[in-house]
Amino acid sequence: MAKKSKKQQQSGGTPATVALSAAGVEFTVHAYEHDPSHPSYGEEAAEAMGVSPDRVFKTLVADVDGALVVGVVPVAGTLDLKALAAAVGGKRAAMADPTLAERTTGYVRGGISPLGQRKKLPTVLDDSALGHVTICVSAGRRGLEVELAPEDLAKLTGAVTAPVGRG
Repeated sequence: MAKKSKKQQQSGGTPATVALSAAGVEFTVHAYEHDPSHPSYGEEAAEAMGVSPDRVFKTLVADVDGALVVGVVPVAGTLDLKALAAAVGGKRAAMADPTLAERTTGYVRGGISPLGQRKKLPTVLDDSALGHVTICVSAGRRGLEVELAPEDLAKLTGAVTAPVGRG
């Protein structure tokens, strides 16, 4: 897919692409037609883009000891809530209420990006991401992904890396 210019991204981009442009990070936008009947947003993205599911990461919001935390894990796996809690120094974690996650991040479920959130949340990136030159994450809406270096994602989100995905 073609890269968008900074001007295009700032004028018509999502908060995630605007944040990437403002930071001067190299990234590629991938758009595809979202199928509302598909059972998995992330797996749909991997299939539509022709990218291995281990390079496409989903953004999940969890409640760790009463505070919202973002976990970014491969779409083919699941989030290990116990490992997520440990990665941020917490004791217990559970998936966050979807409405609260949407309201806090400013994104809709299936389109939550770890970038450009309304309220920047502590983020944990699964350490498997570091084994790839680039990974894909939501660009802030269903049917739109950004591909970038995992190190850039970690830097921009302030993420810690830890083994929080289960495959």
